Amino acid sequence: MTSDAAGARLTALGDAALEALGAAHQGREAALGRCRDTIRACSLAIRAVHRLQADAARRLADEAETALRQAQEAVAPFPRLAAAGFLHDAEKEFAEARLTAALVDASELPSAGELRIEVAAWLNGLAEAASELRRHLLDRLRFGETDRAEELLAAMQDVYDLLVTIDYPDAVTGGLRRTTDALRAVLERSRSDVTTTVLQVGLQRAIEAAGRASTDPPGAAPPGH
Repeated sequence: MTSDAAGARLTALGDAALEALGAAHQGREAALGRCRDTIRACSLAIRAVHRLQADAARRLADEAETALRQAQEAVAPFPRLAAAGFLHDAEKEFAEARLTAALVDASELPSAGELRIEVAAWLNGLAEAASELRRHLLDRLRFGETDRAEELLAAMQDVYDLLVTIDYPDAVTGGLRRTTDALRAVLERSRSDVTTTVLQVGLQRAIEAAGRASTDPPGAAPPGH
């Protein structure tokens, strides 16, 4: 090959490389923007769940899904970008939004396949959704709904019991061990809160019952007789 031919070949290869990099860069920029939109919509959806605004929560989660699909499509031709952390984070937040709503509603949890996300993102989203239940649990305690609070605590425990059985390296699970450890701390605090509140409610009821008994006239029949 002559020097001119070699030079022309090198130029062509360089142009092709630049074109490929340019396409990857454009895909990355598009995906980044849509991932940010996904995360923002998911945050608002979770807030709506806690406020018992089910319709708003579903609408915002749907908006998040639309943005996420666009992000996934943008990086699909570029496997290296598809494995980048920003897409994992968006998928994790999307899983958290959908799973938080399902846990609060006590409805069937969607799988990673149904959400069309990676398993590692789904697992981390599940852990964070269980942690989100603490806020909802405390709200139920404030409204005196101790039975519902205990149900939420049981759901948190079920999720934790599942996650601690997953023993794979962080490179495979996306740092699940750290997220599970954080859930354990949240679970322990929540159990303490529920236990304290249930005991206080029981004590208050006993005091009230004793007070009513002390004010009843001698020989009075108990209520209902």
